[in-house]
Amino acid sequence: MQIKHIVFDMGNVLIQYNARYYLEKYVPDEVDRVLLMREVFESVEWVRTDHGSLSVEQAIASSCTRLPARLHDTAALLYHTWNQDIPTVPGMEALIGRLKAAGYGIYLLSNTSPRYHEFRKNIRALHWFDGEFISADWRLIKPDVAIFRTFCQHFGLVPAECLFVDDMPANVYGAQCAGMEGVVFYGDAEDLEQRLSRYGVKQAEREAEA
Repeated sequence: MQIKHIVFDMGNVLIQYNARYYLEKYVPDEVDRVLLMREVFESVEWVRTDHGSLSVEQAIASSCTRLPARLHDTAALLYHTWNQDIPTVPGMEALIGRLKAAGYGIYLLSNTSPRYHEFRKNIRALHWFDGEFISADWRLIKPDVAIFRTFCQHFGLVPAECLFVDDMPANVYGAQCAGMEGVVFYGDAEDLEQRLSRYGVKQAEREAEA
């Protein structure tokens, strides 16, 4: 079946997400960085904010039960400010613009917390998108097949006409299990364009770039 819609993940696809960068920005001590990485960015609480089953404030309070008091303010800072500095992935905005110009539906399907609605304005590529589907809004999370099925139902899309792009192989597999095509993104927009062409996705003209 012909691909009509391209569905993109956000972190490390549209924007660069590097927890280590934020830790080095705010935490001078390496031992503290290791601890905060584990208890903030790699915590169950972080996942639950993406799932929508825990608010950011609840996540901070819970994470802090495993941190020394001297790191409580830093943990809160990390939860609240990581998205204030979100560089884009080079070449992706232009590629998405070309795909849009070629007639494809462009959608976002991302695991992220409700704070997305505050920082989405800083992601320039979103002006090309026809729809945005955020895990926390639906209490569903990738790679669960249910989030891909619900996404397609919500926008009235045929799964077999959708191609999903994500940097996590497990998430791509989840999309495939829901009947979508899937491509793993390795950080290179030109490589992605070549991968998309293998699924019959048109090579839009360069002059269509924004």
